Amino acid sequence: MPGPKTNEREGTRAVLRHAHMSPYKVREVLDLVRGKPVHEADDILRFSDRDAAITVGKLLRSAVANAENNDELDPEELFVSACYADEGTTIKRWRPRARGRATRIRKRTSHITVIVSRLPEEELRRLQARRRAEQLAQRARRVAGARRAEGDNRTRAQRRAGVTMEELEAETHDHDHDHEVPEAEEATSAADAGEPEAGETEAGETEAGETEAGETEVETVLATDEANETESATDESEAEDEDGK
Repeated sequence: MPGPKTNEREGTRAVLRHAHMSPYKVREVLDLVRGKPVHEADDILRFSDRDAAITVGKLLRSAVANAENNDELDPEELFVSACYADEGTTIKRWRPRARGRATRIRKRTSHITVIVSRLPEEELRRLQARRRAEQLAQRARRVAGARRAEGDNRTRAQRRAGVTMEELEAETHDHDHDHEVPEAEEATSAADAGEPEAGETEAGETEAGETEAGETEVETVLATDEANETESATDESEAEDEDGK
């Protein structure tokens, strides 16, 4: 079963007849905005590089104005339900060529139609939810900026817990003047200052005692060696005296 005819489509329309441009060029622009919401289609047409986008943009704004004024529809709830370009009258001109000949010039025209309709209920609910979320986000940013300007530095959790500014300032003041040093920090500071801890002190004293004992033993051995050498030297001198006699 064939679909509805172009003049039987539902929605509010705007028609431009005998536009001085080829339908082929206009259709390439219409394909960009077909089925898009009105605000998105308007952005696409404003930033398009094609000349036909200027004409289609004016026609789209005209269709939106017709829907708002004649059918009392909200422009934010409209989308491009249909758009097409039909071939219009072709203006024929002639251009002289070599050897007395002439070439035909065809100046194409087109009839452009843009139809806008109200979005489906599901799309409207989704659009309204997105708008509501954007409004809430903007309001939250404004409120946060106003609170920062007033000097309110409480977080959302603190505000929900009922923490007042006086309590927050008192807590911050106590935290800033807290001079108690944890045990770990004391150990770190003692190590940095070169103060040995209890275990390290005992180990150091033990090592010092062992060192002193070792030095004493070495001195005793050296004294014994010197005494032996002295005795041997005395014996040798006595033996030499006896031989001399």
